Amino acid sequence: MLGSLHGLFVDGEFAEVAQLFQERQPDEVVREYLQETERLVSDCQSFAVLAHIDYPARYWDRYVKTGPFDPSRFEDEFRHVLLALAGSDRALEVNTRLQPFPLIIQWWREAGGDAITFGSDAHTPTALATGFAGAAALAEAEGFRPGRDAEDVWHRVSP
Repeated sequence: MLGSLHGLFVDGEFAEVAQLFQERQPDEVVREYLQETERLVSDCQSFAVLAHIDYPARYWDRYVKTGPFDPSRFEDEFRHVLLALAGSDRALEVNTRLQPFPLIIQWWREAGGDAITFGSDAHTPTALATGFAGAAALAEAEGFRPGRDAEDVWHRVSP
């Protein structure tokens, strides 16, 4: 089962990340998103895989005109989420809706994350598994390997 976050509650109302980028400072939106994601990981035990931790990046280029999304700008916040996730013995999804960020996979390994899954967030049949080969190469570069089948959860291999 996947756990994911698509927005935040602001003044008692749910607001999608794309909407928040239009109304608030982008760094504030991403930081609050990651804080809420950490709360999701800590407070909800009903999912096995955290999906698209980089969800705000989907809207960054459309609404933020200060350059491309750079996860290193939010390194501390990402690392807090990843550390909490690793401590909960769950997996991180590498989502290929966008080009995956190698830094996030590296930080996941450094946090002690043991398992990775892949998701294309396909909303059409033709988009299913788009980008998986590249994502798999990134995961392998960080020491993750497939199980019996490439479709299984990938686990970190000790050096």
